[in-house]
Amino acid sequence: MVSKEEILEALKQVSDPEIGMDVVNLGLVYDVQINGDRVYIKMTMTAPTCPVTPWILAEAQKVVENIPGVEAADIELVWDPPWNPEMMSDYARDALHM
Repeated sequence: MVSKEEILEALKQVSDPEIGMDVVNLGLVYDVQINGDRVYIKMTMTAPTCPVTPWILAEAQKVVENIPGVEAADIELVWDPPWNPEMMSDYARDALHM
């Protein structure tokens, strides 16, 4: 069975093209649940008006479904809690000079 760490590592391949940082280090991934060969991911965007939201969600689903042992990935886009820069990893803050 796939692990949460494997899922998060795969999601680091998905970057917000406007910011140039991956969705994990940006703090956009709120929850990962694994049920057999199905993965459920709860995530958000930096802003509700993010123009690349559909692309980011599709990429996230694609990279997770490419992991051996994952049959399907369901991505839920949520807005609560609202994202803020304090949700970013130390790595992202340093890389973005924040």
